[in-house]
Amino acid sequence: MKRVAYIWDAVSLEHDTGAHVECIARAERLHPDRISALIPGLTAAPLQDKDAAKWILQVHSHTYHDWVRISCEDGKHLLDQGDTYVCERSYAAALGSVNASLTAADLVIGGKADAAFCAMRPPGHHALPEAAMGFCLFANISILAKYLQQHHKLGKIAIVDWDVHHGNGTQDIFYHDPSVLFISLHQSPLWPGTGMESERGSGAGRGYTQNLQLRPATPEPDYLARFEAEVLPALRQFKPELLLISAGFDAHRDDPIADLRLTEAGYATMTRRLNEVAAESSGGRIISLLEGGYNLDALAASVAAHVRALGEDA
Repeated sequence: MKRVAYIWDAVSLEHDTGAHVECIARAERLHPDRISALIPGLTAAPLQDKDAAKWILQVHSHTYHDWVRISCEDGKHLLDQGDTYVCERSYAAALGSVNASLTAADLVIGGKADAAFCAMRPPGHHALPEAAMGFCLFANISILAKYLQQHHKLGKIAIVDWDVHHGNGTQDIFYHDPSVLFISLHQSPLWPGTGMESERGSGAGRGYTQNLQLRPATPEPDYLARFEAEVLPALRQFKPELLLISAGFDAHRDDPIADLRLTEAGYATMTRRLNEVAAESSGGRIISLLEGGYNLDALAASVAAHVRALGEDA
């Protein structure tokens, strides 16, 4: 069995968005004491301070970073024209999400874990270099990729994003970069309206962005067939040195804000297949970050299925 580090910290509970789908209750349901009933042998790893602000600045500007911090300190309640709400402690929680991903990187690269799952909020894959968006303050998985390349000197990184919404922030950050393969599977049409299959990167990055648009009500077998036929061959051709997952669980059939048909068994299947790819090119190393997922029962069951599958040998 692989060693999987499960990273959760109470700072996620301090990001108070009020009566909102991306809420404190999501973190409460993923507390190690609660989720361990579903994951035999769960290993909870403590969050470490990895100088998150320094690494945020590898993706976001000083101006944007400081605006988020000051907005939170001033108690500003909305960071965009949509529904990215914050409170006084949201900046600290956002730093926690980044620190969790960097902690996971050090554990996996340092050989103390084979894989890691960060059960932290706020999420990150919609955050743009200069803008908050879609519940996201900082681009957690993009910051992690930069950390792996700059601090740990890795070369090729692959990001698989199976959140039901297109990971527009991640795509924007790496659209011109051939060292990061970004693959997003998402419902379409659906907010944010990006992620057309014709969007494949630009310049040197042409071909290193891949979008799979799934129609509403796509059955799970059809979703998994496209995953098998398109995602896995692209990853095998790219041969990443480390595989990252933007693990949103809002494509679940019971999620309230979208209309795909995945189950926890489907998430486990995709995880096992990604284990096989990782075993071929990256020594089995995978780091997975929580994104969406808003039915609390489905979220807990899907996270448990995902983490259990991460721990299986390929």
